[in-house]
Amino acid sequence: MKPTAETPTKIIDRAIVLRPLASAGESVRDGEARLLEAVGLAQALGLDVASAEAAPLRQISPRTYFGSGRVERLKDQAEELGVGVVVIDAALSPVQQRNLETDIGAKVVDRTGLILEIFGLRARTKEGKLQVELARQGYERSRLVRTWTHLERQRGGLGKTGGPGETQIELDRRIIADRIIRLKRELEEVRRTRGLQRRARSRAGLPAVVLVGYTNAGKSTLFNRLTQAGVLAKDMLFATLDPTARQVKLPSGRAVIMSDTVGFISDLPHELVESFRATLEAVTEADLLVHVRDIAHPQSEDQKADVLSVLAQLSKDAGGKTPRVLEAWNKIDLLDEDTRIGRLRRAETAAEQGQGSTLPPVAISAETGEGVEALLAAIDRAAFSAKRVITLTLPADDSGRVRAQIAAAGKILEETTDDDGALTLRAELLLEDAARFAPVEPLPEDIRPAAE
Repeated sequence: MKPTAETPTKIIDRAIVLRPLASAGESVRDGEARLLEAVGLAQALGLDVASAEAAPLRQISPRTYFGSGRVERLKDQAEELGVGVVVIDAALSPVQQRNLETDIGAKVVDRTGLILEIFGLRARTKEGKLQVELARQGYERSRLVRTWTHLERQRGGLGKTGGPGETQIELDRRIIADRIIRLKRELEEVRRTRGLQRRARSRAGLPAVVLVGYTNAGKSTLFNRLTQAGVLAKDMLFATLDPTARQVKLPSGRAVIMSDTVGFISDLPHELVESFRATLEAVTEADLLVHVRDIAHPQSEDQKADVLSVLAQLSKDAGGKTPRVLEAWNKIDLLDEDTRIGRLRRAETAAEQGQGSTLPPVAISAETGEGVEALLAAIDRAAFSAKRVITLTLPADDSGRVRAQIAAAGKILEETTDDDGALTLRAELLLEDAARFAPVEPLPEDIRPAAE
C-alpha cells in the first residue's frame, strides 16, 4: 500500500515509547517517572519521540508481552504517526520481540537493547568499545531467532566452517561464542593493567576516590570542576561512558586519585554489569565513594536506592568489600528557596550529628561551584581516615627498628622470619603511614596531575 496523507511514510528515527505498568507495587505516578526516564533514554539515542505512554498491564503474554488489543493499538498508532521504532521499557524475550515486530510492522527495542545502543554510541576508548561489544554479543546470542532470517539453511563442509548438517543458527552461535571468548581475553588484559595502576597508586599513598551515582546526576560536571578534565558533561542520560582518572589536590595539600564512572540506572542490564566488570572494579577497590545525588529530582530517594542496589551487587561479587560512601547532594541551585534552605539545614544537622562510620552529606552545586570547597574538605577527612593492609619484608639488620615503628603507627596482623633472619609482616595502617613504609613507584601516565 502506498503512503497517503492519512498514512505517513515511516521515519526510521521516529519512535513510540511505552512503559508497561506490570508490577503490582508500581503506582501510576512511579510509572510516569519511569516513562520520562525511558523517553530520556530514547532521546539520548537520537530518537524523535512522537508518543509516550505508561500503560497498565494485567497479565504478561508469552507471545507478545502485551495483550492483542494493546498490540493492535500500537500497530495503528505506528502507522498513524509514521514511526519506525517502538521502545518498550521492559525486558522482552527474543520471541516476544520478534512477534511484536511482525505484528506492529516496526522495529521493537526493549530496555536492555536501548541501553546497549546508547553505550555503543558513547564508547570512545578501546576499553569502552570492547566492553560494549561483549555486552552486545551476550545479548544477541539469545536473540538469534530474531536477528537471522536464514536459520532454515544447513551447511556441510570442512570442520572449520561447520560439520555436515550443522544448521546456520548453530554456526552463528559458535561464531558469537568464539568472539565472546576473544573479547573476554582482551578485557582480562585491561583488568590486569588496571590492577597494576591501582597498586602503583596504592604504593604512592594516594587514596582512590570514585564518583558514583544515578545517570545524569551531575558526576561529570563535578569531575570537570574538580579536575578541569574536560569530560563530556551534558543534560543527557549516559553522557559519560569511558572512565577517566585525575589527581586532585585537597585543602590539606594532600592529593587523591579521583575517577568518574558510568552512571547507574534502575534495572541495569546484567549484561552490562558483567561486561563492565574491569571498569566497575574501580568502585569496589576505592578507598572512598562519593555518591553524587540529584537532590532536586522528584525521585531522588528512589534513585539513591537503585544506586545502593548496584553497589551491593558489586560488593557481593567482590567478596563483600564495601568502601565508605560520602553523599554529595548536587543541583541545589535548581531548588526553590524554601526547599533549598531545608536541604541545607538537613545537611548541616547531619554534619553536626555525624559519628561512627556514617559520613554526613554535603550540599553542592557542581554547576555554580557552591559547596564544592566543603566537599573537598569532607573528602580530605574521609579519604585519609581509611586504612590499608601492606606486606613488607625487612632485612634482619633493620627489622627490629622498622617493626617497632609500624607497630606504633598501626596494627601488625601477621609476621614470619626466614632462615636469614629477614622479617615478613602484614600490617594495617592509615593510608599516609602505609605510604611511608611501602615502596613508592611512579604513577601511571593516565593519573598524573595535568600540567598547570
